[in-house]
Amino acid sequence: MGELTHFDSSGNAVMVDVTDKEITQRRAVAGGLIAVNEEVYAAIKGGTAKKGDVLGTARIAGIMAAKKTADLIPICHPLMLTKVTVDFEFKEETRQIKCICTAKLSGRTGVEMEALTGVSVALLTIYDMCKALDRGMCISDIHLIEKEGGKSGHYMVKENGGKGLSH
Repeated sequence: MGELTHFDSSGNAVMVDVTDKEITQRRAVAGGLIAVNEEVYAAIKGGTAKKGDVLGTARIAGIMAAKKTADLIPICHPLMLTKVTVDFEFKEETRQIKCICTAKLSGRTGVEMEALTGVSVALLTIYDMCKALDRGMCISDIHLIEKEGGKSGHYMVKENGGKGLSH
């Protein structure tokens, strides 16, 4: 961590020049939560939501979003991702669904933004598909869990990250 790299000497936003960076294997894992009411939780878990397979649709949306990150975040590099996964875990005691997105590639820049975008859009898709049953759903704790590769090396969030995150 140090200076911000997305600004030039005049303070203008710029895309970072990664031309001379070494190509390495890079991986990022991001997570987030959506809290839902009992009816939505049961419908998603039981596969009975009227709009269809909520988690299957959210998985595809998350993968597609990771692939489109450079179209959404202005100064992200367009990347040739080699793998994106989106997985879900049910948290019965809190009626939350945890989303975990992993993005991988061989390249000159990291895939943190792709993993974070995948989680965000997957959770938004769950909201969209279930809003008729619960407009009070709450998306929270979207964060980087782990990253590997590149000059900065390996990063892994500390348990609870000092920020109240639910892992």
